Amino acid sequence: MAKTDVLSLAILGMLAEQPLHGYQIRKRLSGELGPFRALSYGSLYPCLKRMVASGYIAADDSNSTDVTRPGGSKRSRIAYQLTDAGTDRLARELASSGASSWDDEAFDVRFSLFGKTDSETRLRILEGRRTRLAERLEDVAEGLARQRDRLDAYTAELQRHGLERVEREVEWLDKLIEDERSATRGTDHHTASAGDK
Repeated sequence: MAKTDVLSLAILGMLAEQPLHGYQIRKRLSGELGPFRALSYGSLYPCLKRMVASGYIAADDSNSTDVTRPGGSKRSRIAYQLTDAGTDRLARELASSGASSWDDEAFDVRFSLFGKTDSETRLRILEGRRTRLAERLEDVAEGLARQRDRLDAYTAELQRHGLERVEREVEWLDKLIEDERSATRGTDHHTASAGDK
């Protein structure tokens, strides 16, 4: 999933909750989602314009407020809101669980939308992410073992840190997967019990 697609998905998810101004979107993206900490207005506003042109969101400046910019120029704040097409696109994205949903670019955004995602899709994404990281863990461990004698102490320490970080994420994913499976089993058990009555 391209970075612009991930950004669009994050925006759709935020606007599903409430209309927001561009500044509010940027602030939430920077504060809540790691991949967008360095998001500039130069990336955000072209994405918003593309989404408006595609019909996924609507720009409403009827209740806009003027903001004075440095240098004295004024600019109105436009509120963006989800359209029916945007709601449909978000629903399609949330139902998908392909490899792009668990890669490094998209996983944080997809995870932040798990509250709007069904359990089966959440589980597939978590399992896919875990498989991807287990492969990475194996590659990093093998690389570290092969290069141990050739690395200076700082590079070796950086490699060890990377290995530990991936190990921690795999442990975290294992717990999330088990919790998701337990919740699903509990729901299935509850449904079966209710059906027996």
